[in-house]
Amino acid sequence: MRLSIRHDTTYRYDDQVRASIQYLRLTPHDSERQQVISWQLSLPRPVRAQLDPYGNILHVLTLDEPHESIVIGARGQVEIDPKREAEHEPGSPLPFLRHTRLTVADEALSEFALEQCDSRRDRAALIDLMEALNAEIVYKPGATKVDTTAAEAFAARAGVCQDHTHAFLACARSLGIPARYVSGYLYTENDSHLASHAWAEAWLDGAWYSFDVTNGLARPERHLKLAVGLDYLDACPVRGMRRGGGGEQMHAKVLVAPLMLVQEQ
Repeated sequence: MRLSIRHDTTYRYDDQVRASIQYLRLTPHDSERQQVISWQLSLPRPVRAQLDPYGNILHVLTLDEPHESIVIGARGQVEIDPKREAEHEPGSPLPFLRHTRLTVADEALSEFALEQCDSRRDRAALIDLMEALNAEIVYKPGATKVDTTAAEAFAARAGVCQDHTHAFLACARSLGIPARYVSGYLYTENDSHLASHAWAEAWLDGAWYSFDVTNGLARPERHLKLAVGLDYLDACPVRGMRRGGGGEQMHAKVLVAPLMLVQEQ
């Protein structure tokens, strides 16, 4: 399946921003499961690509002059192999056993993981865990914030894809299974979920397998991967800092569709 992506993000500020820096993980790379046909970023100024510690393509946009808005665009086409269920990569998976502030498993999460998996540490066990978390944490936009932890979302029984993913990572790592956060895009006919998406990958039998808790999917047939990391902060598409500016309004528009359905405007 070839997917066409259009992702536009606009930041507007109440006052002038004196300076800002944006870390952009908005560019996918080739893998066993996806091949980038074309991709381009539209930024206020040219920025050179580099690799971050997790192998993600990173652009660092620095604006030293005063500004009242920032417009960031990404678009391209990527071929997805719907038959490939796992991906092999060089490097050790052991760093992805580390907990972070957002993915610490408290007693409730640790007990929940054991209840679902018992002594099993295979894909079937993690699918059961995924489905149980989907039932336990109701998808509810606005119920959590960017800095909500896995334990907080689990206790509140509500969250979004970021919270579902953090809870899965917390559980998997508590079981001794390396797991990582994935940001990217999802093609779905269900308009209730944003096309910009997050899911988890766990290391099993020498490969990375996907677990999309929000949609209950263990096969990434329509998932386009942008970046991976220990949690949201490592892999989110856009993350930045600024001096000044006062209040901020962010508007994001994402379109993900099979190429045959996309018409140029």
